[in-house]
Amino acid sequence: MEARKKLKRVLSLFAISAKMDLLWLLRDTKYAIAAMTADMISNISVVSGVWLIALRFGGIGGMNVDEVLFMMAYSTIITGIFILFGSGNNIHISRIIGRGQLEHLFMQPNSLKVQLLTSGFGPFTGSSNLIAGCILLIISIIRLQLQITVWWIVMLVIYLTVTMVTIVARAYFVSTAAFYAPVAAEEIATTAIEGTWQLSTFPLSGMPACIQVPLLTILPEGLMAWFPALCLLGKPPLGLKEYYPFAYALILALAAGYFFRKGLKHYVTKGSNRYVPYGFRR
Repeated sequence: MEARKKLKRVLSLFAISAKMDLLWLLRDTKYAIAAMTADMISNISVVSGVWLIALRFGGIGGMNVDEVLFMMAYSTIITGIFILFGSGNNIHISRIIGRGQLEHLFMQPNSLKVQLLTSGFGPFTGSSNLIAGCILLIISIIRLQLQITVWWIVMLVIYLTVTMVTIVARAYFVSTAAFYAPVAAEEIATTAIEGTWQLSTFPLSGMPACIQVPLLTILPEGLMAWFPALCLLGKPPLGLKEYYPFAYALILALAAGYFFRKGLKHYVTKGSNRYVPYGFRR
């Protein structure tokens, strides 16, 4: 009964965020469409750039043109999911922390977890990249002549979820620094996330181990699109198992949770000497 009540509350908050997103679209439709179009063009340009390189040279590092397109489709879908659920600084959490604005959340009648989960939902203005990614995915599947089964679709959803867990966990892990250095670390999550996009859209196939290994261990960029895409194609790289991204996401999430709670305790007991009035829920 309690779980059903919590689920109903979360869904109602998603509905409120969706309504606010729709109202913004209707209030300033030209600006909203321009922003959506710019996001789509920006992401498609990255995808097309890598794909055109693969087309020019007949593939990249052992991946043929269509496999590269599949990887680009996966990357675009991840970008779309990120924008769909992360438009409220709930993933760029260091902004809220660094500006001393967590009190905005403490005063709300919902828990901190529920607010961070639902506050960035934008299905009307944030779905363009997700739609583009799904279209690219269908095209790449047709060109590769993949045999799609229910289990394959389940694995696709699982890999997408694991990739998002890795992105969010990394953002929260580095954002812990904002509890102790709010000015210096206000945009640390943005820096980490943008670095991920820049490095994760190019296939690591054919690169030397000194590049591949760090991007699968120290940094998770190789796990953003390259590794899961190859796993879905039945070609897990470097002799690693298909479940490696799951293990990595779990370890990173546990570490992020531990250090974030520790930083949050510091924030609650020591407070923040910095408050910026603009931004989240202003």
